[in-house]
Amino acid sequence: MHSKDAQMLVLTALAGGPLHGYAINAAIEHLTGARLGPGSLYGALARLEARQLIEPTAGQAEDRQRTVRITSAGRDALRAELEEMSRVAQAGLRALGGAQA
Repeated sequence: MHSKDAQMLVLTALAGGPLHGYAINAAIEHLTGARLGPGSLYGALARLEARQLIEPTAGQAEDRQRTVRITSAGRDALRAELEEMSRVAQAGLRALGGAQA
């Protein structure tokens, strides 16, 4: 899976509230039917945190069991990406004859 895709799945999972790694992956599995591998999941978490799109909740240790939440910047990035995906999907459906303009 592309790292940007993994990051968008993580942000989508966190849009509903703070979660820890296992719960994030469970939410992704519920959405997509597949789990991210540990490298993909924790790589996405590290990249998102470095970009300040997610942050640990207060009082969390620096380990894989910590709970993280989406930031305001993360919500803005997720919204922009989902809006772009929606435009692409609508254009594809129109091209296939599956949706009206």
